[in-house]
Amino acid sequence: MKTSDDTLQVSAPTVEPELAQARFPLGQLAATPGALALLEAHHVSLFALLARHARADWGDVGSEDARANDQALIHGTRLLSCYTLEPGNPNTRVWIISEADRSVTTALKPSEY
Repeated sequence: MKTSDDTLQVSAPTVEPELAQARFPLGQLAATPGALALLEAHHVSLFALLARHARADWGDVGSEDARANDQALIHGTRLLSCYTLEPGNPNTRVWIISEADRSVTTALKPSEY
C-alpha cells in the first residue's frame, strides 16, 4: 500500500443507519484520490460501500477470500472487500481494506495497493 500521503481522511455523514448492522468497527476512514474519483465518476457513494463492508458483504471477492474474511472476523486479521462499479469491467474495482486491529479502513483502487 502507498504511504498515508496518498490517502485522504473521509468524514462520515452525521446519520448512517446502515452502519447500525456493522459486524466490526471501521476505525478511521481513509480513501485514495483514485478511489474517490472512480466512485464520483460512477455516482457511487463511498459510505454505501463502507456499510456493505461493515455488514460483511464482501462484494466481488472469490469464495476463498470470502472464507478468509469470515475467519478474520473471528481471529482479528485484515479484511478485504472488492466492489466492481461497472459489471464486467475490472477497471472499475474499488477495494476496501480494514486493518487487523480495525484502527483504519481504506478505500482504494487495486492499482494503488
